[in-house]
Amino acid sequence: MDHGESIYRIIPPKPEIVPRPPMHKSKHSHAKPPSCTTFGPLGTTCPRVANVAGDLQDKPLPNQSHATFGKARGDYAEDPGYYLKKCAKSGGKVLTLAQLKREHPEVLAPKELKPQTRVGPPTKEERPVMNLVTSKNFIVANAVEVILAAPKKLPQGSRDYLKKEDYGKVPKYLSHIKKDIDAEYSYIRALQEAREQEEAARMRPLEEERKDLIEGLKTKWEQVNTAYQAGTHITKLDTMGKMKRKERHEAELSQIEKDIEKLSKKQIIVSADG
Repeated sequence: MDHGESIYRIIPPKPEIVPRPPMHKSKHSHAKPPSCTTFGPLGTTCPRVANVAGDLQDKPLPNQSHATFGKARGDYAEDPGYYLKKCAKSGGKVLTLAQLKREHPEVLAPKELKPQTRVGPPTKEERPVMNLVTSKNFIVANAVEVILAAPKKLPQGSRDYLKKEDYGKVPKYLSHIKKDIDAEYSYIRALQEAREQEEAARMRPLEEERKDLIEGLKTKWEQVNTAYQAGTHITKLDTMGKMKRKERHEAELSQIEKDIEKLSKKQIIVSADG
């Protein structure tokens, strides 16, 4: 470590002597000429090396085929006449099964036979049991077996639904559904009646207001009729103003008469909240 100015640096350290490595010696022979050079065309020998080589100058180079740094431009392209042809990899046309059976039947022969699982026929040493005699009467035995056998159950025919216990009766679930529907309708009717009663409680007849409106319309009709009668003695309507005034009075009188007739027919009822 470098401690800077320190008493430990008063005495200079001894110089470290690095041992010199051995001289490099190539494993190749120095008598062989180089395979290429940068002083001349590729594949030629350097003139300086040629003077040193001496008698090897006129001899062909051993690695002359690899004297360049690759092939010339265009030499790496494939030959257009060389391409993968039909049955080039298979070695010939694939034969059909019939041709294969006729020409090369050994190819179809099985290479490995499966082990035989069935037992072969008995040998001549394996003799069956013979001369067995029984005293059983099979006819009588079959007759007794049939007599003592239990009767077979006959298949049931089609079910008669007319003989069911609940035939012709309303199912219970329908009565429950009907009760639920009636209860729902009753609840809706009660809500509608309560709403109608509430609305009826808030409604009141406006008889006094109706009479006041009729009286007001009649008063207005008298005013408009007076103005209209004031201009009826004019027989010649020579100006546009006179014509428009007469038409306006007639329209107002007609509308007032319709309003009076409408108010006289019905009783006006409005909500108290209106």
